[in-house]
Parts: sequence; C-alpha cells; structure tokens
Amino acid sequence: MDLSGFAVLFLNGLAGTSSLFMVACGLSLIFGVSRIVNFAHGSLYMFGLYVAYSLATHYLPASPGGFWLAVLLAALLVGALGAIIELLVLRRIYQAPELFQLLATFALVLVLSDLALWLWGPEDLLGPQAPGLASSIPIFGRQFPTYNLLLILIGPLVLLLLWLLLNRTRWGTLIRAATQDRQMLEALGVNQSWLFTGVFALGAFLAGLGGALQLPIEPASLTLDLLTIGDAFAVVVIGGMGSIPGAFVAAFIIAQVKALCIGLGTVHLAGIEIALPQLTLVVEFLIMAVVLIFKPWGLFGARTGTPRNAGAPEAPYQPASVLLKIIGICVIAMLISVPLAIDAFPYLPVLIQDILIAVLFAASLHFIMGAGGMHSFGHAAYYGVGAYAAALLLQRYALPMSFAIALAPFVAAIAALIYGWFCVRLSGIYLAMLTLAFAQITWSVAYQWNDVTGGSNGLIGIWPAAWLEDPAHFYYFVLATVLLSVLALRWLLFSPLGYALRASRDSMQRSGAIGIDSMRVQWIAFVIAGFFAGLAGALFVFSKGSISPEELYVSKSIDGLVMVLLGGIQSVTGPLSGAAFYVLLHDYITGITEYWKGLFGLIILLLVLLFPQGLGGLGNRVGQWFSREGRARPAGRQQ
Repeated sequence: MDLSGFAVLFLNGLAGTSSLFMVACGLSLIFGVSRIVNFAHGSLYMFGLYVAYSLATHYLPASPGGFWLAVLLAALLVGALGAIIELLVLRRIYQAPELFQLLATFALVLVLSDLALWLWGPEDLLGPQAPGLASSIPIFGRQFPTYNLLLILIGPLVLLLLWLLLNRTRWGTLIRAATQDRQMLEALGVNQSWLFTGVFALGAFLAGLGGALQLPIEPASLTLDLLTIGDAFAVVVIGGMGSIPGAFVAAFIIAQVKALCIGLGTVHLAGIEIALPQLTLVVEFLIMAVVLIFKPWGLFGARTGTPRNAGAPEAPYQPASVLLKIIGICVIAMLISVPLAIDAFPYLPVLIQDILIAVLFAASLHFIMGAGGMHSFGHAAYYGVGAYAAALLLQRYALPMSFAIALAPFVAAIAALIYGWFCVRLSGIYLAMLTLAFAQITWSVAYQWNDVTGGSNGLIGIWPAAWLEDPAHFYYFVLATVLLSVLALRWLLFSPLGYALRASRDSMQRSGAIGIDSMRVQWIAFVIAGFFAGLAGALFVFSKGSISPEELYVSKSIDGLVMVLLGGIQSVTGPLSGAAFYVLLHDYITGITEYWKGLFGLIILLLVLLFPQGLGGLGNRVGQWFSREGRARPAGRQQ
C-alpha cells in the first residue's frame, strides 16, 4: 500500500475515533461520578439511532435542516430517557451493593431491547444520507466520504466542549469533585441526587448523539446494544475510568488499529497467512488486555481509593443449619425422583438437567466472586473451553466420553491458570474488564478457527456413550456430577483455602501480615473456578449434542453474573437458588410472549428493587425471623 492509501486509512481511523468517543465519553462520565457500571449505555446508543431514523424518515422534512434537527432531537430525547431511568430506577439502589446496580442496568438492557423490538420491529433500518454530504471528495487521489470529514471534526469539538464544561463551570467543578470524593461533597451540602441525575442525562445525551450521527452509515439494529457496550467498555478502561481525555486517546488507538487491519487485508508473515480484518472483532479487547497488564488503571486513570463510608467486612459464612440440611435432603430426594415422572412430564428431566448444569456454572463463578471478591465478566471462557475440549477429545481424538469429560475441566483449568496469572494482579472493575477481554479473545478464536472449532457453525454430533444413551441414565450422571461438585466447592469454602481467600478479600494487607500470600491464594481459586466451569461446559455439550461460539460470548458470562446476583453473592446457597430461578423463569417466559426479554428484565428489576441482597439474603432474613420467633415463644409461655 502506498502513502496515499495510508493517509486515507488514517482519516478513516479519525472518523471511527469520533464515533467511539461519543459513546464512551458518556459512559466514562457516568462511572466517574456514580461508580455505576452502566450496561444499558449501549441501549441508549441504539435508541439514539432508532429515534433519529424515525424523526428523519417520518416526522421531519427531508431537508438539511430536518436531518440535523432529527439528530439533535434524538440526542435530547435519549438524554431525557436517561434522566427518567436514573430517577425511577438507579436513584432507588445507590445504597445497594455495586454489583446489584450492575444487575439493574442489565435488566434495563432487556427491557429497552424489547421496547425497541415493539416500536420498530426486528428488521434492520438504514436511514437517509445527510443532505449535502452524501458524496465523496478526492484526497491524495482516492475518494473519501464527505460525511466522514464531518465526523472527524465532531469528536474533537465534543472533547473541547466537555473540557470547558468540566473546567470552566461550577457544575463541572462539582462533577470533578464527585469523581474524587463523593462523601466530602455531600458534607459540603451539595445535593448529590440531582447532580447524579444531570450527569446521567448528559451521558445518555452523548450516547444518543453518537448513535444518531451514525444514521447515514450504520443501520439501526437490535444487536447494537451489546456490541456497542463492549467497545465502549474497552475505550473507557483503556483510557482510564472517569478520564475524558483518556477515552479520546483510547478511541483514537482502537479506531486506527481497526482501520489499519481492514486496509492491510490478508498478509503473509514467515509463510503464515494472517487475515487482519478478522482481528477487528476483538482488537479492542487485545489492546485492553495489553494495557491493563502493564498499566493496571488505564493510560490516564488513577487507582481509586477506598470510600470513606466503606462498610464493615461481610459476615463469615455460616455452616448449614438443621433446617437447611433437611430442606437440602428433600430437594435431593425430589431430584432423584424426577425421571419417574417422565411419562407424565417428558420435558421435566430436560429442564431440571439444564438447571443442574446452570447451578454448577453459577457455583463456580460464586466461588471467586463471593469468597474472593473477584468479579468476573468473562467466566464463560472456561465454560466454553471445557465444552469445546470435551467435544474435540471425543471427535478428533476418539477418546471415550468418560475420558473426555474427565480431561475437559483440566483444559479449562489451564486456561484459567494462564488468564488468572494476569487477572489476580488487578482488582475491582479493572479485574472484571480484563476477564471480559480474555473471554472475548477466546470467543474470537472459537468463532474464526474453522478447521478446529467449526467456526460460527460450531461442532455437532457430540452424544453420550452407549451406557448413558438412556435419558434417565444421563440425567442421573449429571445429577451425581453436579451434587459432588457443589459439595466439593462448599467444602473448599470452609477449608483453610476458603478462609484465606476471604481474608484476602476483606483485607489484603492484614492477610499478608499474618503470612497469607493473597495473590497466590486468589490464583488458586481462579483455577478451581475455571475447572468447575469447564466441567459444567463438558456436561452441557453432551446434554445438547453440540457446541457453538455463543457459549463463550459475553452474554453467557452475563447469564452467570445474573444467576449469582439473583441468588445473593454472600450466601452459600445463593448461586443454587439464583440459577434455578433464572432458568425456570427464562424457560417459562420465553414460551408465553414474543417480548420475553422485556418481561424478564422487569421481573429482575423488581427483584433488585425489593431484595437488593438477592434471594439468598431474603432466605437468611426469613430464617433469622423464624429463629427469633422460636426463641421468643418459650419466653412468652414462661411469663
């Protein structure tokens, strides 16, 4: 490629920089002030594009003024939607654990997705060209879209306006103060509630504007929410959480690398053919992983201190009470009897089998989240690696099913061993984002390695051995495997390793002072969690007969997070009840309405608002109430 070609690639990268920056800077603002990891930010971007489409094609005249008015009105309407979301939902859960705030924003993703489906339908919608900017101009002997020149100018302009807002206005000073120390700001008498609402509305406005500006070049699609939030997270984390200039620099780096990959095409290096355009699926996560390894808080970020009002450490796990043991025995007895009802309810064993696999997946994630405080957004990587390993060991290497299931978790554990070595060096949101980066890299490999993984089609024909062909036999095999695994994880929680893991979570400095190597303990826990997640994946592939890259995608990791959080992160039985509830609710709702995502999201949102400690926390409160009642009744009779 000649110099003129590289110049055009550079300009394309600048246009991509503006698009990425528009959506990421709003997310960075929201996190910097409220500390909320807003999964719904991608949905706001999607709504900006959909609303701009409707205004430009149905309600405003087809003129330059009408087009730009549609873009501006779409951004304003999305900003108002963001303010409503903050007022009605997020303001009610600011005192809840941060992860439950994340769960609430994920529920909003589901609601907004089905709202978009109801309003605009399932088809992709491509908007009109910008009047006067639909052509191209010659640059260095090559044609370059005129509209992209406008995008190149908009990004730096928005950056300048945000800098002036944050550094030259009183409101901007309050925003920067809230980013540094919210408690001190409250002590000075500043009304944080309305400050949070204003910042959330501004962030939503920027996301809506970013989406609306894509009207001439990108179709409005229902998949934009999750696709966009992944890119936005990468930009914000690379630049440094809460840093607007950092978000711009990160967007510039990512956009330029993507443009370069597309421009260079397929290259040959040492006799190896490398299709660089395929890297665009995951290049932002590759960059994010590299940056976090060497700059743990991003390029322009700073380590966040402990809040002044940090609560006391979580209470230690309590051994199971007699009542809980009785309930557990009854549940196991019911699970054992499920195949007996197969004639009356033929679908029941399949449903319970899915629940059992989900329980093991959630329990493995809970092991590092609850006891270790390591929040993972990429746990599906080990689930998927275990599933693919079992399938490949059976098909490619002709190993018996028993050997495939036995070896697959160790393959997943090796992946966790490698990824965990980097992840345990970080903490908080940066650790979570690094796990997400590794998971997306793993997904990209599975998605594109056609010769081994089958690419996007996956692998099929993975069935149990002859001695487990009977559905009842395979059901009992899954039941026994899951029960033993859950008991093993529970035993580990109450072992010296579990106590050391919780000590490292509560105070790494104090645990180090008494001789605990916290990083090593967390690394071991990471590998154990990966092992059992891989086992769940191996069971899954034999239960369904196939495996596809979707089982490694970010949505699968979010499923695991939702299960754990619904059940209660600080309850030993929480992931069990959360996974069962999640699968049952998902299975029931998908069969009763086309808009099952929205209904599902509303139910999750309701649970978060009513029971911020999860179902496990609710069960603990009920148990404590019964205990108090039991102690009070004898005293009353004595009186």
